[in-house]
Amino acid sequence: MRVVALEEHFVTEPVLQAWRETDTQWQDLALTPSQEGRSGHLLAQLGPERLTVMDDSGVDVQVLSLSTPGVQNLAPALGIALQTETNDLLHDLIGSSPTRFQGFATLATSSPDHAARELDRAVRTLHLDGAMLFGRSRGRNLDHHDFWPIFEAASALRSPLYLHPQSPPPAVRGSYYDGFGDAIDAGFATHAIGWHYDTAVVILRMMLAGVFDRFPDLQFITGHWGELMLFYLDRIDQLAAVAKLPRKPSEYVRGQLYVTPSGILSQRYLRWALEVIGADRILFATDYPFVPLKKDASRRFLDEANISERERDLISSGNWQRLRARVRR
Repeated sequence: MRVVALEEHFVTEPVLQAWRETDTQWQDLALTPSQEGRSGHLLAQLGPERLTVMDDSGVDVQVLSLSTPGVQNLAPALGIALQTETNDLLHDLIGSSPTRFQGFATLATSSPDHAARELDRAVRTLHLDGAMLFGRSRGRNLDHHDFWPIFEAASALRSPLYLHPQSPPPAVRGSYYDGFGDAIDAGFATHAIGWHYDTAVVILRMMLAGVFDRFPDLQFITGHWGELMLFYLDRIDQLAAVAKLPRKPSEYVRGQLYVTPSGILSQRYLRWALEVIGADRILFATDYPFVPLKKDASRRFLDEANISERERDLISSGNWQRLRARVRR
């Protein structure tokens, strides 16, 4: 069994410095764990130490991506410079260990036309496998028509887009998650539940705005077992009639959305995802390095799952291989 993990992050010092110098209204709560403690240390490791951690957890291949929030909230000129620098670095890193690393491009979505051109370069020239996107860029939601050139480029390339959590906007955090002390507020607004509600809203907004209909061949990936959406599809489907959608949200999900566990290695959640969307729509991810994993945890999770060998192969790497094979390079 070959285990490919898709939500595996890194960070660079130039990106960290840019985040630190960004106006506070655009700073993300992920800055602290991205530069401090165990996670900060591991994010910066792009050599033997990373490979050792992969081996310990049972991961054969990491599909690398710049950690939250990428360069989406940076000023356009800085974002454009850093997307090029980061993607070139990723290309070189993959070249040094082609059997262990693959990658999602970083895109400066504050300048959508530049981001679309960079996606084309990243896929055709640098041989990356799509891109990782976050829910907003300087206050604009990803469904805004300004960002559609990125979707158009991804559709033309048939390259997947990974939709990753981003901290809720400050006003939302103030209304929903603050009031319990800095550490609790931050956890409440991010990894506890805030990230996941926020990402589900981003996906639903794209459905309501027509992104899924305008680009019916485009394939999206999201983590954390579908960012709560799989658990509420029956209710969410009621939006179809109100919004006069040509398809139900559950149909969009089953046709254009893949999910990963993002390190939540729960057999119960796996069973639910299998029932709701099936093995053909499930990929694997560990959310490196934010979820500490025990020895052989990744491989053991897949080995112990009560699924067929075909389903195990699809989830561990087969579905991802099929997605990569679609990409026009």
